[in-house]
Amino acid sequence: MVRWVAAAGAFVVSLDSMVNISFPAMAAAFGAPPEQVRWVIIGYVGSYAVTSFVAGAAADRIGHLPVFRAGLGLSAAAFALCGWAPSFGLLVAGRAVQGIAGGLVYGTAPALVTLGAAAPLRGRRLGFLNAAIGCGFASGPLLAGVLIDALGWRAIFHARVPAALVALAWALAVRRSERVTASRRLVAARDILRASVLFASGLSFVANAAIFAIWLLAPFYLVTVRGLPAASGGVLFMLTPLGTAAAAPLAGRLADRVGARPPMVAGLVLEAIGLGVMSRVEAATPLALVALALCAAGFGLGVFQVPNMVSVMAAFPAHHQGAAGGLTFLARTLGVVTGVAILAAVFAGRREIVGFQPAFAEAFTLAALAVAVAAVAGLAVGRAAPYTLGR
Repeated sequence: MVRWVAAAGAFVVSLDSMVNISFPAMAAAFGAPPEQVRWVIIGYVGSYAVTSFVAGAAADRIGHLPVFRAGLGLSAAAFALCGWAPSFGLLVAGRAVQGIAGGLVYGTAPALVTLGAAAPLRGRRLGFLNAAIGCGFASGPLLAGVLIDALGWRAIFHARVPAALVALAWALAVRRSERVTASRRLVAARDILRASVLFASGLSFVANAAIFAIWLLAPFYLVTVRGLPAASGGVLFMLTPLGTAAAAPLAGRLADRVGARPPMVAGLVLEAIGLGVMSRVEAATPLALVALALCAAGFGLGVFQVPNMVSVMAAFPAHHQGAAGGLTFLARTLGVVTGVAILAAVFAGRREIVGFQPAFAEAFTLAALAVAVAAVAGLAVGRAAPYTLGR
C-alpha cells in the first residue's frame, strides 16, 4: 500500500507540467515580460533540486513517511498561495515554497517504494514510481489547457489543492509494515563521491539535460513551423513523456532480470536516435516520423531512467536509501537546469545568425551527440568494471 501512496504523491507533484502552458496568461495578468516569467521555473526547480537530496538524507534519520506527509501538506499550502498570489513576487515566492514541498516528496518516494522489498523486486517498484511520474508529466499540459480556457491560469494551482489533500489523507491512513532501522548517522560525502555513484549520476545528468531539447524547442517547431493548432501540437508533444511512462515498468523488470547496465545503455542509444531524428525534421517531414522520434526519445529516457535509479540506490545500504533516492532526483534536476541553459543559449545565439530551422537542428544535434557519448561511456565503463552499473 505504501508504494501506491508514494506513487500518488509523486504524481501530484509531477502535474507541475501544467504550469508551462500557462506562462502567456501569467505574463499578461501581471504585466510581466516573457523573460521575467523564467523565475516561475527557477523559483520552483532551484528549491526542489536541493531539497530532494536533503529531504531524503534527513528522512533516513527521522522516517520517510513523516517527511513525505510534510511534503504533501506543504504542497497543498503552496498551491493555494500560488493560486491566490496578487503579485508576481508572491507568485515566485509561492513557487519556491512549492519546490521545497516537491523536494520532500521526490526525496522520499524512492525509499518508500523500495524499502522492505527484496532485491529482485526493486527495479519493478522503481519502474512503478517512474511510470506515475511520467503520467503526471504527460497529463499535466492537457489538463492545464482545459482549466485555463474554462477558469483562467490560477485554476491550475487551485485544482491541485484537493489532489494534494487527498494524497495526504491517504498517506496519513497508511502505516509501514516493514521494520526499518533508522540510520545512526547522515550519509557521508565519501559515500556520495564514490566513482560508481558519480558515474551513474553523471549519465542521468546528461540524459535529462538532452531531453529538454524536446521540452524547450519541440512546441515551437510543432506550432510555428508546422502550423499545428495548440491542441494537436500538444498531443504530439505529449508522446515524449508518455513514452517515458510506458517504458518505466518494462525497464524495471529488465533491471531485475539482466542487471542495470544493458537497459541503461540501450535506453541512452534509443534516446540519442530519437533526438538525432528530430535534428533532421523540417516543415515537410511526415508527422508520423516526427511522432515516432518524439516517442522514441521519451521511451529511451524511460528505459534508461529506472535502471539508473536502481544502480544508484543499490550502491547505498538500506539505512541510506532516502539519501540515495534524493541523489537520483538531484542529478536529474541539475541536468534539466543545465540543459535549459545550454540548449536555450545555443538556439538563441545561432537563430540570430542562421535562422530558426538550422538553429533548431544544431541544438538537437548537440543533445543527440551528448547522449551518444554517454551511451558509449556507459558501455565502456560497464565492460571494464561490470559491477559499476549493476551486474
